[in-house]
Amino acid sequence: MSDVVEKTLTALPSLLSLDSQPGSAKLSSTSKLGNLIRGITELTSKHEEEKLIQRELVSIKEQVSSPNTSMMKELMVRAIYCEMLGYEASFSYIHAIKLAQQGTVLEKRVGYLAVSLFLNESHELLLLLVNTVLKDLQSTNLIEVCMALTVVSQIFPRDMIPAILPLVEEKLNHPKEIIRRKAVLALYKFYLIAPNQVQHIHNKFRQALCDRDPGVMTASLHIYLQMIQENPEGYKDLTSSFVTILKQVVGGKLPMDFNYHSIPAPWLQIQLLRILSLLGKNDQSTSEIMYEVLDESLRRAEMNHNITYAILYESVKCIYTIHPKSGLLEKAAKCIGNFVLSPKINLKYLGLKALTYVVQQDPKLALQHQMTIIECLDHPDLIVKRETLELLFRITNAQNVTVIVEKMLEFLCMSKDDYTSTDLVGKVAELAEKYPSRSDCTLKNTMNTVFSVGGDMMQPDIPNNFLKLLSEGFDSVEEDRKLRLFAVDSYISLLQGEPGKLPQRFLQVISWVLGEYSYLKEELEPATVLRLLAKVLDMKQTSSETKSWVLMAMTKLCQGGNGLSVTQEVSETYSSSMDTVLRQKGAGAAAPHCDNAGLQVDSSLSFLDGFVSEALAAGAAPYKPPHQRQEELVQAKVLSLEPYGLSLPISMSSCNIADRQSPTLLSMSSGLSGDSTDLSHKGGSTTLKLDGVKRVWGREGYLSQKELMEEAVQIEAPSPVRSPNHQAEDDGSQSQAATPTQTSEPEPEKQQLASSLFVGLGSQSSVCLVKATPQRFRRKAKGQSSSSEPGTQISYSLVSPPSTVDNLLCNNLLDSNINSGETSEVSGGHTTPNGTCDVEAELTDSKIKGRYLTGDSGLAAAAPSPHEEPNRPKDICLSSHLPAELSGLFHSEITPLCSSQCLHLSACHVQKEDSLVLVIFISNSSDCAIQQTLLDLDSEQLEVSSASDSPVEEVRGHSVAVCQYSLTVKRPSAHVEVTGMVSYLFCAEMPQAAQFSYKLSLTSFIRPLMVSTEEYGTMWLTFTHDTKQNLALISDGQEPLTATLNVLKKKLQLHVVEIIGMEGIVACQVLRNQPCLMHCRVHAGMLAVWMRSPVPDLPDCLIYHCQRALQEH
Repeated sequence: MSDVVEKTLTALPSLLSLDSQPGSAKLSSTSKLGNLIRGITELTSKHEEEKLIQRELVSIKEQVSSPNTSMMKELMVRAIYCEMLGYEASFSYIHAIKLAQQGTVLEKRVGYLAVSLFLNESHELLLLLVNTVLKDLQSTNLIEVCMALTVVSQIFPRDMIPAILPLVEEKLNHPKEIIRRKAVLALYKFYLIAPNQVQHIHNKFRQALCDRDPGVMTASLHIYLQMIQENPEGYKDLTSSFVTILKQVVGGKLPMDFNYHSIPAPWLQIQLLRILSLLGKNDQSTSEIMYEVLDESLRRAEMNHNITYAILYESVKCIYTIHPKSGLLEKAAKCIGNFVLSPKINLKYLGLKALTYVVQQDPKLALQHQMTIIECLDHPDLIVKRETLELLFRITNAQNVTVIVEKMLEFLCMSKDDYTSTDLVGKVAELAEKYPSRSDCTLKNTMNTVFSVGGDMMQPDIPNNFLKLLSEGFDSVEEDRKLRLFAVDSYISLLQGEPGKLPQRFLQVISWVLGEYSYLKEELEPATVLRLLAKVLDMKQTSSETKSWVLMAMTKLCQGGNGLSVTQEVSETYSSSMDTVLRQKGAGAAAPHCDNAGLQVDSSLSFLDGFVSEALAAGAAPYKPPHQRQEELVQAKVLSLEPYGLSLPISMSSCNIADRQSPTLLSMSSGLSGDSTDLSHKGGSTTLKLDGVKRVWGREGYLSQKELMEEAVQIEAPSPVRSPNHQAEDDGSQSQAATPTQTSEPEPEKQQLASSLFVGLGSQSSVCLVKATPQRFRRKAKGQSSSSEPGTQISYSLVSPPSTVDNLLCNNLLDSNINSGETSEVSGGHTTPNGTCDVEAELTDSKIKGRYLTGDSGLAAAAPSPHEEPNRPKDICLSSHLPAELSGLFHSEITPLCSSQCLHLSACHVQKEDSLVLVIFISNSSDCAIQQTLLDLDSEQLEVSSASDSPVEEVRGHSVAVCQYSLTVKRPSAHVEVTGMVSYLFCAEMPQAAQFSYKLSLTSFIRPLMVSTEEYGTMWLTFTHDTKQNLALISDGQEPLTATLNVLKKKLQLHVVEIIGMEGIVACQVLRNQPCLMHCRVHAGMLAVWMRSPVPDLPDCLIYHCQRALQEH
């Protein structure tokens, strides 16, 4: 694809140059378009530009009207440029159509371009282009067919689709992939504007989905995404096909032209993830099909580029949308945590956005990051702060609504953006309606602030709903009276102040409240209220609508002769108003004072007799009663106006929804709807979809607020996800991975705020604060009491928690050990002479921070040590116990595995030329000997065999025993793990046991494969499993290919077989006898790598480590 873009950018200047010489790279000095552009850039005012453009348009109009014009192509380009500047050139529209009909191929190209820019789908001149499109679709010239399909997919009359639809269908079987792709895009356009006209060709859509060209397949996904949104049930059978496509894309099976920054077809992955989320929602059987590929997508998408962040975000949304699986939910939660805890603003915003989406399914997930969310409330970036408020809006409940509304109002007062203000006003108003408060402070601080700050930007239903809530009140009559009386006092004080600064909608609310409930304040005279309302009428900024509200309020207040002088003055003022509504309202305000005692009603309307006579004489039809007119209509058999029955599902894509949506269903700031789908998803049925619609009316009439709360449907959230362990410190790489940051102890104010905001999300009424970066969780063993009972034997061991997550998201978990025993590089050649060491002292230092203790019946946390030095004397002491044949070889850092009261296990691995040896040190820190010691190791990915001459059965007091195990790869994986158990007998007590684990990277098993070029070629043809990827090139003062391969050779122990020009071949093997070959070539500034191996999954794992090695360089 990059080649296509480069060719397009190269050819574009030659099109605009309008020069006769092909390949011109800049505008010709004699081109009139070039002179026009230069002339405009030299002008100093808009007036001069208008004069120049008008002269240019006059010149173009004269030339295009000439019958012998030979420069029509240049004239069209100049007219396009004038239209782009905003000046009308409608005289050139018909000439553009003529140029598309009669010109050469290049002229037709400019003509079609001009038509697509000049006209819209409803333009009447577009009908003249139909025959031209039909002729070009039947042409044998591929360029003409492509241009016709391009215009059809951009603009085409809806009524003319049946005329060209058969020709477009034929192009789906065209031998050229570009024609098939453009035909699919044209059908997609037809589906958007007239879905019923392409219902019969769904089988051909499936044919395009299975097309051998990836571009055609990608184009068909647009159609399927639209159709699945409207009717997901009809396409469940295609789930396996979409999963297979995504597996191939993630596995790098597409051509490298589809890669973007070494990521295979990222936009295609995003499209497929959206489709899978629609298909798997609320469907367990369908969701189970996609679990594996979603896991692979999370594993492959490393956090090192913006496009991978988008893939991770869509993957998280998909995982939380489909039927839940605990393992995937843990990985998705860890991914969200990496985003939220990132110091980068963009990643933090993305994490908040993802958390906003998933928090409705798992509200407790917000508890894990509550302190980070609190800090985001004070973030200097307004976008982050706004997204944080959106997240808080999602977790609002009856217990924390007051605090959250206060935070929203604070942000609303400082917001300068109209969009944000409108959004927040809608959210605050909805929360006030959903969780109505009976306190006066809430009314004053919430709704008054909303009306004052939100002003006229709020939606019309907000003040209406507030007035409805105020009029219906609560269950208690006394509380309703107090609330209304407080509203009257509050609004009277506002009118006595500066009413000119109040928004119009707020003045309307004030007018209605004073007209309805001012009588509740006994000491308040109606005349006083009338004078205040009259002052509002006299303000210049008062709108006609507000004046109508004020006049209606004055009509209610003047009953019984109150404020007669004020009312008569207002009535005289507005009785002659040009506004009909104000004139009517003004007359109504004075009506209560009129003397109606002698008024007679003429029920026969005799005063209209003269008007009726004149109308009949002029030929008007005489009046007929309704029943007589109905009988005549039936007798005349007029056209039936009853709607026809629906024969096809109504497509919501053609409907225009203009009503305001509740922020709960569709958020205006986040764009995330949580558990609700897009409105267009509901178009596959002819029945009303009332999911999420608030029930307001019942059999007995309008439901009260209490009944609404009783009948509210409670949606069960999925089971909470146990947070995975946080990762170690970043190793300093330049990757853009989000790393958790250590924070100090939260301030008391923030702790109190978190307790208020996140109350109600846990199982109890109060929430226990969780640190922003918890390293471990404490879990008590089942049945274990706080103090050990006498006679009870419980064994503790220091082990790492089992991890089911292949963490490929952060750099700090790639080649460094965490928890129990991952490998970490030390300088080669570091040796220590043999000697004795104090085992008790070294065991004191060997305590590690945040480990788990495992007992006979569960887990409990071990107390962390206050200090942990990176270079411990224990390492030096234990390294002296290495066997003589291993002491001179490279070995990793000695890492503690587990620990109990007397037994301590540590391990390291030693790299030999033909094997990898795992050395386990068993230390006894007591005076008593440890007997019947038995080690049992196992691994799913590795073959483990004992390399010791004799097993260790007894470890004397204050001594160290050594066990050796040979490790080889059984099933390749990016990271492998050895799990084990040690059982022993101490001082004739009951047998005890402890579990441990040791993690390694696959790079520890890689060895160079020494082959010749001829042997390499023979092996290449026999290997069947392959993968392709683009890697970054390294430039260290030498040729990039050589420098890159040298880095890979040094870090991964690869053998560079040969370098020929811009290509190179490399060979390696994984212990034992698992070869892998790599072919490299420099292409478009990247290193295009093609790996082959007879072992499945091995090329993918090595590609991963190659990418990591180059990034860490």
